[in-house]
Amino acid sequence: MDLCTLIDRNAAFAPNKPAIHFEGDTLSYAALRRRIEQAARALNKELGITKGDRVAILSLNRPEYLILLYACARLGAILLPLNWRLAPAEQLFILSNAAAKVLVVEQTFNALLPHLAHTLPDTSVVGLDFTPPGGSTWGNLLAQGSGDSRNPQANLSCPLMVVYTSGTTGRPKGAVLRQEALLWNGVMSQHMHSLTSADHVLSVLPFFHVGGLNIQTTPALHHGAMVTIHSRFAAGATIAAIEHHRPTLTALVPTALQTLTEHAGWSTADLSSLKAVSTGSTIVSQALIERVAARGVPVLQVYGSTETCPIAIYTRLGGDISRYGSTGLPGLCCEAMIIDDAGEELPAGALGEIAVRGPNVFCEYWGDQQATREALRGGWYRTGDIGHCDTDGHYWVCDRKKNVIISGGENIYPAEVERVLVEHPDVAECAVVGRPDSRWGEVPVAYVVRRAEAPIEAEALATHVQSQVARFKVPREFIFTRELPRTALGKIQHSILKELESRSSEQEGGN
Repeated sequence: MDLCTLIDRNAAFAPNKPAIHFEGDTLSYAALRRRIEQAARALNKELGITKGDRVAILSLNRPEYLILLYACARLGAILLPLNWRLAPAEQLFILSNAAAKVLVVEQTFNALLPHLAHTLPDTSVVGLDFTPPGGSTWGNLLAQGSGDSRNPQANLSCPLMVVYTSGTTGRPKGAVLRQEALLWNGVMSQHMHSLTSADHVLSVLPFFHVGGLNIQTTPALHHGAMVTIHSRFAAGATIAAIEHHRPTLTALVPTALQTLTEHAGWSTADLSSLKAVSTGSTIVSQALIERVAARGVPVLQVYGSTETCPIAIYTRLGGDISRYGSTGLPGLCCEAMIIDDAGEELPAGALGEIAVRGPNVFCEYWGDQQATREALRGGWYRTGDIGHCDTDGHYWVCDRKKNVIISGGENIYPAEVERVLVEHPDVAECAVVGRPDSRWGEVPVAYVVRRAEAPIEAEALATHVQSQVARFKVPREFIFTRELPRTALGKIQHSILKELESRSSEQEGGN
């Protein structure tokens, strides 16, 4: 059995039931199964994809994303989702690090292809909606694939996804998720949402994140429900879809949820079809939860990360969601505990690092044994997040142990931006921290020490950074200073700079 067997079974039980709706077109479960079979056979016969090979995709949300995922499951291959918000240099690093054999790409992002041809000339390119130079189109590829594509070596223990997360050392790491991780994640989503085949999920979060892909989307398909896909989030389109398509569930990061509640149509929209909205990725304000609940829609919180597929801790539909600020209980198939620096479990109420264990947890960082050993100890994944739990086992996430900045649901690691900044000849040293922001949660700002008499200005630094990293990672402000605060061992004290930004924001808010 492989993960795609779940699609086969649903197609057998209800072949004509709608599986995926996208831009006016609907795929039944039987049609979805055929597309997956065609894709798997074509990848194998035409492009030589076999067990363990990496197949990358660079695209907005669309049905082909899911078809490719399950085709990889059938072959025992590995899907490599690329964040379309990253700069080409970042995407090329990931493609090279994972040794992608094939890149499936949307025309919107074809600016990457000249770089790919120069850096990774042996990578085959498939255009989803265009004919790439020297490559094939998705439609032509599928036309060449038919018949049974099953790989007897493919099973639930095979790696299915390698999803890159920004690295604390300045380079991203690829978290490897087995097929079974998505299976058990789906079981917990069913438990969290009381998910059945009668449900209808509206998917608007990007599929390059495990949140967009796995909080509701793949679990819905595993349980025979219907999924409506939006290529990307837009508040107006989301409200219109809720009113006209009548979904029962949707998942939104807090920034998107806030944008939705601020839209002109929010107060009068018919939201009666929604039995819940799920949110997570960062600490969720109680005011936002109450704003949504006031419209009669319960807000479910989910805690996890790329490494947990992502569902690990959650509040459940029909369960206790009354505990102020709590992100819930460990999932149905997952364990959690609060530990100290030595890895020892702490008592209820004590602050410590959240650790998670379960079949949903990643098995390794791609090609990085040291990072894997540091993150996985005794089967427990050390999340790097600080929290506590009460005597009933409910969890609260209080802070982030690492320096990660979460801006609009996207992770920004200071080391990644600092690495680019110090490459500028006029920068002696720097530190990047998060500044509280009412819209995005946090935005990055940079403290910069110029080299002696260097004339560099903020605009030039912003241009330099944006040439190497995604726009959302570019500091909103460059603060020039003579020195940076350091510990006795010489390490830059990011915490002091973060405290300065917090105080500054509080003063501005009070004025």
